[in-house]
Amino acid sequence: MIRILIFLAAVFALGLGFAWLADRPGEMVVTFNGYQYQVSLMVAAVAIVAVVAAVMIVWWLIKSLWNSPYTISRYFRVRRRDRGYQALSTGMIAAGAGDGALARKKSKEAAKLIRSDQEPLIQLLEAQASLLEGDHEGAREKFEAMLDDPEMRLLGLRGLYLEAERLGDRNAARHYAGRAASVAPQLAWAAESTLEDLTGRGDWDGALKLVEAQKSTRQIERDAANRRRAVLLTAKAQALTDSDPNAAKAAALEANKLAPDFAPAAVAAANLLFKQNDVRKGSKILEAAWKAEPHPEIAELYTHARPGDAVVDRLNRAKKLQELKRNNAESSMTVARAALDAQDFSTARREAEAAIRMDRREGAYLLLADIEEAETGDQGKIRQLLSKAVRAPRDPAWVADGVVSERWAPVSPVSGKLDAFAWRAPMERLGQLIDSHEEASEADVPVLAAPAKPTKEAEVIDHPAVARSSEAPTEPKPAVGDDQVTPVTSAAFAAIPPDAEPVEPAEELARLPDDPGVDPDDEAEKSPRRFRLF
Repeated sequence: MIRILIFLAAVFALGLGFAWLADRPGEMVVTFNGYQYQVSLMVAAVAIVAVVAAVMIVWWLIKSLWNSPYTISRYFRVRRRDRGYQALSTGMIAAGAGDGALARKKSKEAAKLIRSDQEPLIQLLEAQASLLEGDHEGAREKFEAMLDDPEMRLLGLRGLYLEAERLGDRNAARHYAGRAASVAPQLAWAAESTLEDLTGRGDWDGALKLVEAQKSTRQIERDAANRRRAVLLTAKAQALTDSDPNAAKAAALEANKLAPDFAPAAVAAANLLFKQNDVRKGSKILEAAWKAEPHPEIAELYTHARPGDAVVDRLNRAKKLQELKRNNAESSMTVARAALDAQDFSTARREAEAAIRMDRREGAYLLLADIEEAETGDQGKIRQLLSKAVRAPRDPAWVADGVVSERWAPVSPVSGKLDAFAWRAPMERLGQLIDSHEEASEADVPVLAAPAKPTKEAEVIDHPAVARSSEAPTEPKPAVGDDQVTPVTSAAFAAIPPDAEPVEPAEELARLPDDPGVDPDDEAEKSPRRFRLF
């Protein structure tokens, strides 16, 4: 476009020049070799322009002829390159579609038309064709060859990483991922694998540097980066609690600042502050975390912040937590536990029952059983509460990849993933799928036959024999062992002779077979034990 404008401007300038000369007539005299040539000024200008144009055309023709060999070779070279790129494109599409034979064919064709040092994608196509053909050893050799080329180094590391993952060699996979992450921390696969390796080895400082690099390259969002830093700093604080309390406190306080609602960070920071007699600051941290999300570990540490406090003081601190988060099952459970320790059974029972109404779960029933045992010792009610606890949903716990842990951990013991543990209820028990209220039919319920005292006048009635003497259809008699009970039918009672003497009833069973009852010695010596399942 610019050239066209320049050409039009030149033509316009020439036109203006000729118009200007036409308005001003004149003559030009040239003396050459004894001859005198006289022409008008316009003719002289046209002659000069024509000579310049002729010279330019001749120069272009000479230059074209001189460069014609290069031009012809360039034409064929470009044509060859276009064919090579067409073959490379077709081969990449075939590799993506899983056509190994076509990918191999096109890779050879592209290698003939284009040099591999000029186009690195040819190496990638060859490696992909080897993988599709099952030649993993050849593919690894090609990926290793890519490491020498700075442009292909990351691609080679990626291929070697995937091959190591396929073979199950996690050490080699993490080695390649670490090399890639050191060069390009923005690579998600390299950063995640390296992060798992660093956290698995307990290198919290290295993991923090990697997360900071991810944040600077905007690989992860700011909130996600802060969450990861909080988890890593909490793990670092737990690791340094005994060896370096000051560094542990600094890490825990930073973690709590990044994630105030993260219970493990708040617990770690408050615990370290309590050890340094800074009860006020530690209590504020726990109160803020409790407002965000009530957690039993927060309540346990908050109520026992001062070891020398009396049970009534701990009850008051528990009530303070309840004021911060009302109408919450965890708040009621906290007050109920503290009231039980203080022997305030009415408050403990009221709060435990309120917790059951808000969130029916196992721990609430167990706590109510503890209260019942400490206050009344009614074993019947205690067994009833324990039965309800078995059928109730389980209490929340730290769960990661199907593993239930009593304590929080920064990584999953199964997958090694960072921040995998979540505070939630584990999977429901299989027994809860059974309807406990389902009643069996009367024909399936066996009747316990009472043993009778032998007398001379009494006639022993064999129930199956009487049943067979009646007109009712007979059924095959099952084998009856010593521990089996024969069911009594209505036909058997109808066939009893009128002159038969009544049989004295059997002695009343002291307890059901599946209920061992309570040993009188154990009942006399009651201990304030707490019920816990599993």
